[in-house]
Amino acid sequence: MAAAVATVQRPEAETVEEASNLQWPLPPEHRPSGAATGPGDGEDAPVRPLCKPRGICSRAYFLVLMVFVHLYLGNVLALLLFVHYSNGDESTDPGPQRREQSPQPVPTLGPLTRLEGIKVGYERKVQVVAGRDHFIRTLSLKPLLFEIPGFLSDEECRLIIHLAQMKGLQRSQILPTEEYEEAMSAMQVSQLDLFQLLDQNHDGRLQLREVLAQTRLGNGRWMTPENIQEMYSAIKADPDGDGVLSLQEFSNMDLRDFHKYMRSHKAESNELVRNSHHTWLHQGEGAHHVMRAIRQRVLRLTRLSPEIVEFSEPLQVVRYGEGGHYHAHVDSGPVYPETICSHTKLVANESVPFETSCRYMTVLFYLNNVTGGGETVFPVADNRTYDEMSLIQDDVDLRDTRRHCDKGNLRVKPQQGTAVFWYNYLPDGQGWVGEVDDYSLHGGCLVTSGTKWIANNWINVDPSRARQALFQQEMARLAREGGTDSQPEWALDRAYSDARVEL
Repeated sequence: MAAAVATVQRPEAETVEEASNLQWPLPPEHRPSGAATGPGDGEDAPVRPLCKPRGICSRAYFLVLMVFVHLYLGNVLALLLFVHYSNGDESTDPGPQRREQSPQPVPTLGPLTRLEGIKVGYERKVQVVAGRDHFIRTLSLKPLLFEIPGFLSDEECRLIIHLAQMKGLQRSQILPTEEYEEAMSAMQVSQLDLFQLLDQNHDGRLQLREVLAQTRLGNGRWMTPENIQEMYSAIKADPDGDGVLSLQEFSNMDLRDFHKYMRSHKAESNELVRNSHHTWLHQGEGAHHVMRAIRQRVLRLTRLSPEIVEFSEPLQVVRYGEGGHYHAHVDSGPVYPETICSHTKLVANESVPFETSCRYMTVLFYLNNVTGGGETVFPVADNRTYDEMSLIQDDVDLRDTRRHCDKGNLRVKPQQGTAVFWYNYLPDGQGWVGEVDDYSLHGGCLVTSGTKWIANNWINVDPSRARQALFQQEMARLAREGGTDSQPEWALDRAYSDARVEL
């Protein structure tokens, strides 16, 4: 991750009108429908559906899947034999398996839509609200980032703020629990292995920036070079005081002293990784009509299938007071075999050690004009290369949004009603989610005066095509069979769903 220090110069915008009255109609594969006709390129291996009698269900699913494959291959004869066999088996087996319904095959999902950036400054006219034109402007190509002024009206912005205040906001910073600290201290990692992990340039010495690159959270506090040196001094880890640890100095350090030191220093609000308050507002069926309208507007903007948008997270509303900030981060976690998406884990029937947010897109709304500061910074936007160690140079940490926002490549000033949106993943070349886009690193700059209100619509997509398809199928089934009463708690904001507030 190479981080440039100079601000990128932006060319003048070009304006291009989009054809057609209804802009960006949903393509056939993204319209609500039944199962698709066949498996797509890059489709994952089948995932077992959510069902209670696991042995019976998994066997039944396997049989149905085999029938589906045979049908796809045109083996009609095998299908007829299967049906004949199944009928005969039902007539002779009066047991509980007769009453067990075989799950439906998981549908094949079409490719994910992705807006082309063309070039920085490129503008196009679109219509996300009937009878009104909007202009989308490309802000960067890495990440693929766009701006659309006037996406929300001033009245809609005030309504969202009012609903959030009525719902009640809570502090956004999540501090490590005692169980987390115990697990960290109990990890079976030798100090030599830990040293080699931190020593990214393999020179046998730990520079401050190498430690900072890995020590992002600490005890909930954003670690600065000064913090690290204070810690070294307190636990006597750096006898010569040069801020660099040799392998011998690191080996002599007692890691228990490190954990004790971190526990004894409680973070102040201005030292937190994130200093803000937030709440969640329901946008599904039964929500306020403006909340529903905004979700439909996002659906037209992103051109994604209704199932993907409707089954994504509720709207997050965030308030940053004076001194509020959010240090640079990415919205989605890495795609590893050891991770599973938060939104699909309940239907995956898979056991993996780590859970992560899988947010294909971020749509961020500015709800007010900020008196001072509060920009959204993209520190490495449109850099030629990305080098994580280059984010920290000469005591300048480009991830630090309290002190170094002015050194980021691209800063977006909050303007009431404006929306910015970007893709958190790269494409995989087969119409689906690929690796996390490191260039999507972004943060909220320090609010120097006044209050900043924003809202986030995150569009959730599992990098596993099969898991995403299964999730959508199960959510549709829950809604169809039992309505909101049968949906999981996380799928519906019950505290907000009954609220009715007019503009």
